[in-house]
Amino acid sequence: MGKKDKRVNDIELNEDAKGATKGGGGKPLKYDPTFNGPIKNRSCTDVICCIVFIVFILGLAVVAYFGYAYGDPKLLLYPQDSDGNLCGYGNMRGKDKLYFFDLVKCGRMGPGVFVNGCPTPQICVTDCPSTNYAYFENLIDNDKSKLLYCKYDTDKSAKSVKDLVVDEDCSAYYLKSKSVINRCLPIEELLNLADGVVKVGNNTLQDAENNNVTSTEIKEALNVFNQFLEAKEYAEKAISDITSTWYIIVALLFLGMVICFIWIVLMRWLAGFMVWLTILSFVCLFAGACGVCIWQYLIYRDKDDQFAFTLATIQLTFSKADFFLGTGITAGIIFAIVFLILLFLCQRIRIAISLIKEGSKAVGTMMFTLVWPIFPFVLQLLVVAFWGTIAVYLQSVGRGQNLADNNVTYPNGSINEAAVQKQSENLFQSLPCDNSTNSTGNSVCGYLKYGQGDYTVYLQIYNLFMLFWLVNFVVALGQMTLAGAFASYYWAFNKPSDIPSFPLLSSFYRCFRYHLGTLAFGSLLIAIVQLIRVFLEYVDHKLKGTENPVAKFLMKCLKCCFWCLEKFLKFLNKNAYIMTAIYGKNFCISAKNAFSLILRNIVRVVVIDKVTDFLLFISKLVVVGLTGVAAFFFFDGRITFLTQYTPTLNFYFVPIIIVVLGTYIIASCFFSVYNMAVDTLFLCFLEDLERNDGSTEKPYYMSKDLMKIIGKKNVVGDKN
Repeated sequence: MGKKDKRVNDIELNEDAKGATKGGGGKPLKYDPTFNGPIKNRSCTDVICCIVFIVFILGLAVVAYFGYAYGDPKLLLYPQDSDGNLCGYGNMRGKDKLYFFDLVKCGRMGPGVFVNGCPTPQICVTDCPSTNYAYFENLIDNDKSKLLYCKYDTDKSAKSVKDLVVDEDCSAYYLKSKSVINRCLPIEELLNLADGVVKVGNNTLQDAENNNVTSTEIKEALNVFNQFLEAKEYAEKAISDITSTWYIIVALLFLGMVICFIWIVLMRWLAGFMVWLTILSFVCLFAGACGVCIWQYLIYRDKDDQFAFTLATIQLTFSKADFFLGTGITAGIIFAIVFLILLFLCQRIRIAISLIKEGSKAVGTMMFTLVWPIFPFVLQLLVVAFWGTIAVYLQSVGRGQNLADNNVTYPNGSINEAAVQKQSENLFQSLPCDNSTNSTGNSVCGYLKYGQGDYTVYLQIYNLFMLFWLVNFVVALGQMTLAGAFASYYWAFNKPSDIPSFPLLSSFYRCFRYHLGTLAFGSLLIAIVQLIRVFLEYVDHKLKGTENPVAKFLMKCLKCCFWCLEKFLKFLNKNAYIMTAIYGKNFCISAKNAFSLILRNIVRVVVIDKVTDFLLFISKLVVVGLTGVAAFFFFDGRITFLTQYTPTLNFYFVPIIIVVLGTYIIASCFFSVYNMAVDTLFLCFLEDLERNDGSTEKPYYMSKDLMKIIGKKNVVGDKN
C-alpha cells in the first residue's frame, strides 16, 4: 500500500474521533503499559444496588410465601356463585355445578363468564335441569313446586310466583341442560329450538323483566363456552400429536443446532461474500428498476393508458405514464442514496466484515461459549415459571372466603386436613393486628394475617416488576460473562497460545464475585422502563372507548418514547457490561466510558451494528428455513425412504410449528453468542486503535486482516 493510500486511511480512521471529541465524545484513550486484557485485581462494584437487589428478592420470597399460605390454585378451576361460595367445596359440598338464572345476560360478557362476570344470579346446584320450564305456567294457579332453582334459604311461601321471579329470588325459566366445565348449559336442547322466540308448551319464554328470550340470544350466550370446548378438543389432538412425535421433534431440533454450529464456522469465509452480494444485488435491483420504469415511461408518456383496480367498493384509476415516472424517480433516489453510502462507507463495511470473521474465529477457539446460552436460558425459564406460580397463587387469594365446613372458615378456601395443617403453620398468624382501628397499617396487617383485603393487586404488580428485573438480570449475567471471555481472546497477543485457561469460567467467576451489583443496576433501569410500558398499555386499553384525540396522541407519544428509551438502555447496558468485564469499574463509569468511545466512532458503530444485524438475520433465516423445510418434507411424507417412519397425525403442521419455533430459539441462543463476540471485539478494536500505534512499545492486538484493511502494521511481533 502506497503512502498516499495510507494517509487517506489515517484521515478516515481519525475523522470520527475528532468530530466526536468536539461534540462531547471525550478524549481518546492513552497507552497503558500495564494493560493486557481483563483486569485481574478488581473490587466489588455497585454494592448498594446489590444489597437493594437482595432485599427485593427477599421481598419476593415473602410474597411467594403469602401466596402459598392463602392461595390455592385449584380454586380457580371451580365455579363460584354470586355469594362467593365455591361449588363442590365447604358448605356447597355435593353441589358442584353452577346454574345461571338468566343465561342470556352472559352473552354480552364474552370470556368474562369464566371469572364470574355474568350479571345474573348464580347458584350451586346438585343436578342441572332435566326439563323445560317457564314461570308463566304457574302465574294463575301460583304453584311453586316447579320453581326448582332459587337462591339459598328462599322462603317461597312468603311471596307469589311473580314476586319470586321479579325479585330474582328464583329463576324465571330453565331449559334441559347438561354440565359443561361444571356449568349448566342447554346445549342439546338448543339444537331442537327453531329460530325466533323460545316457547315452553304454549308459553313464550320470558325473563324476569318480561322480555322475550330468543334462541339466537341463547346461542350467543353459549358461544363462549362452545369456543372453549372446541379449543379444548383441538388442544387434546395437538398434545396427542406432540406426544407421538416428540423424539422426531428432538432429532430435528438437534439438526437445527448442528446447522447453527456449521453456519457459525462457515461465517469466517461467507461473511464477506454475503454482505457484498446483498449490497450489489440491492444496488443493481434499484438501478434496474429505475431504468425499466423510465423506459416504460417513455413508451406510455404520449398514450392515455391507465391502471384500474377496485379497493373494497372504491374504483381507482391512474395513468401508466405517471405511475412509471413516479416509481422510476423513487427507485433512482434510493439507488443514489445506497450508491453514495457504499462509496463513502466502503472502508468501514470492510472493517465490519473483518470483525465478523474474527468473531467466528473467537467462537471457534472457545467452543464452550456456544454451550453457555443454555445456562441463562434455563435460568430465565425458571424465573418465568416462578413468577407464573406466584401469580396463580396470588390470584386465588381471597377466592372462596365464604367456604365453611363445620362452621369453620379457612382463608385459603381449602376444606381438607392438609389445608388445616397448612393454615396452622402459617407464620403470618402470629402477627398482632389491632382490628379496633381502621389505619392503613392495621389493614395491611389484617391482610397478611387473614388474606382478606384489596392488596393482592399490589403484590401482583410487585411480582411482575421482579419478573422484569430478574429476567434482565439473567440476560446481563450472560452478556457480561461472554464479554469477559471474548475480551480475553482479543487481548491475547499470540492467539491461541496467550489465551488464558478456562476464559469463560474465569469471566463468570469475576461477574459473580465482583459485579452482581452492576448487573442489578443495569437490569433495574430496564425493568423500570418495562413496567412503565405495561402501565401505559393498560391505560391505553382503558382509553380505547374514549374519543379524546389529545389523550390518544399523548399516549402514542409516551409509548413511542419509552419504547425508544428501552432500546437505548439495552444498547448502552450491553456496552457498559463489556467495559465492566474488561476494566472492573462500576456501572456508571463503564456506561460513560462506553458511550464516549461509541461517540468517538459513531459512524463505525452504526455500520458494524447494521451489518451484523443483517448477517444474523440472514443466518437465522437460513437455519430456521432449512430445519423447517426438512420437518415439512418429513411429516408430509415426501421423503420416500423415510415414509415408513412418518407418523399418522391429526395436524401435521403442529410438530412443524414446534420445530420452527424451537429452532428459532436455538438459533437465537447460538447467534446471541456470535453477536456478543462481534460487539466485544469491536469495542476492543476501537480501544486498540486509540491505545496503540504499532510500535515496539505499543503493538496492535488486532488481526493481520484488520491491520491490512486500515493500513496499519506492527513493527515487530507475530500476529495471527
